[in-house]
Amino acid sequence: MTTQTPRMLFVNVSVRNLKRSMAFYTALGFTFNLRFTNEVAACMKINDTTYVMLLEEPFFQTFTSQQICDTATHTEALLCISCDSKEAVNEMVSTALAHGGRPALAPKDHGMMYGWSFYDIDGHHWEPAWMDPSMADTGCPDASRTEPSAT
Repeated sequence: MTTQTPRMLFVNVSVRNLKRSMAFYTALGFTFNLRFTNEVAACMKINDTTYVMLLEEPFFQTFTSQQICDTATHTEALLCISCDSKEAVNEMVSTALAHGGRPALAPKDHGMMYGWSFYDIDGHHWEPAWMDPSMADTGCPDASRTEPSAT
């Protein structure tokens, strides 16, 4: 299937306190599209085609017939986001921890790829990551491995 325009991605996550969550992500350097933000939902911009919708739990529940994931005991997704450098990864995680986030996993340095993860204030698992730009052309040196890599 081909498409004429780039696809847009809207990741929706439930939050307990929208204003607190917006303040947390603002501290991490994200901005919000206020045209799609109100008292129960906020549209956080990742780039021109990718957004994270922060939806207060009762509003989020209107979009699913299933129970909302308890992020204190379960992970519903691992949200990996690219950074420009290893230092930028460290800065994002350090800022998240300083603003109420919790540590998830220790940093992982694979040489050509580096990541570190945290849980946001609502328990969503985020992994800022940097990848050597030359990997975009050459791919992972061990891409033929049959077992999944640990990232």
